[in-house]
Amino acid sequence: GSPSENCDFENDLCKALQEENLQLGWIRRNGQSSVGPPYSDHSGNDTAYFLSLSSEMRSSAALRTIVFLPTDQEHVCQITFYYWISQGGTLMVGLQKHSEDAVKNIWKDSGELQNQWKANTITINNTEKFEV
Repeated sequence: GSPSENCDFENDLCKALQEENLQLGWIRRNGQSSVGPPYSDHSGNDTAYFLSLSSEMRSSAALRTIVFLPTDQEHVCQITFYYWISQGGTLMVGLQKHSEDAVKNIWKDSGELQNQWKANTITINNTEKFEV
């Protein structure tokens, strides 16, 4: 079996998003906060929390995960997430191996389909420790 962890941002920023790496701009909020859409989470719940880029942020901001252990034939890393991109925005997922300084982009989407939540799953196979 593979241990899977769920994170919904209800109580905190989740282990995956370490506070010290949380750059200015990402805020934890729900649909009732009056900062604009989305007005609910992906299931339509307006009190459920999600992470949002604050409207003052016009540039980019990054989130970084905990360190994941190497994958092998029995243990692949699969990350599923819901996301909402407003017009002109782009969301990218990068992979950083511990032996490399550079972050390699492994997935990207931009806000063409407006005003809706989308789901995506990324599968990562990597023979050394890595962060996403």
